[in-house]
Amino acid sequence: MTTLLSDGGAVLTRQLQKARHAPALLILTQTMPVTMLLFFGYVFGSALAMPGAEYREFLVPGLLAATAANGLMTGMFTAAQDAHRGVMDRFRTLPMSRTAVPLGQTAADLLTTAVSMVPLMLVGLAMGWRAESGLPGALGALGVLLLFRFAAAWAGTYLGLVSRSEEAAGQLGSATFVLPMLSSAYLPTAGLPGWLRTVAEWNPISSVATAVRELCGNAGGAAAPGAAWPAEHPVAGAVLWSLLLLALFVPLATRRFASGRG
Repeated sequence: MTTLLSDGGAVLTRQLQKARHAPALLILTQTMPVTMLLFFGYVFGSALAMPGAEYREFLVPGLLAATAANGLMTGMFTAAQDAHRGVMDRFRTLPMSRTAVPLGQTAADLLTTAVSMVPLMLVGLAMGWRAESGLPGALGALGVLLLFRFAAAWAGTYLGLVSRSEEAAGQLGSATFVLPMLSSAYLPTAGLPGWLRTVAEWNPISSVATAVRELCGNAGGAAAPGAAWPAEHPVAGAVLWSLLLLALFVPLATRRFASGRG
């Protein structure tokens, strides 16, 4: 365990140093959710049945959930980039824990995500969003978001090791942009057609978004009548989805890296 933490810390430090030398990427990851909040909140909000202020209260947790889900794309691209450039091969020649490399990468992603969520929440506060349930609810919501981001980053790391190509990872990562669209991140699921509503309610992003709304006491935290189990129990659903992803992709990513095929 000590070796794992020590080696993982070294990889984490490397990833943070890489991020420091790529300020444009950091700025993009922090400004994109804010831009979407302003666009959706003021453009789409005026065209929906929900009043503008109420929709922005609904939207901020959804964008936070979409930001957490973006760990799938960043984890994929980071792992594919290192595999393509031979960094993973150099790591395998070192006397270090095989779990430490993906662990360090996902932990670094978690830290940068925690920082990148701050501007989004500050702009949300300026637009009228509040954590109505107080500090305990806000901390619980943050815990759900970071747990899901960590799980999504592990899934992305495995897919990046499988692809081994920056171009393929970039194209596949771009396709993940549609996942929040098929959830309750931006719109309530109650008005969707039957089959699409079922897909959206079982989407893990819906569970995370609704869990954040429920924990923060925001609009849209209650499930519509006849909703699927994850929509009726969003906090439990979000935690279970995250744990399921971790149970599946932590061993898969570790085995893929250790095998020399990533």
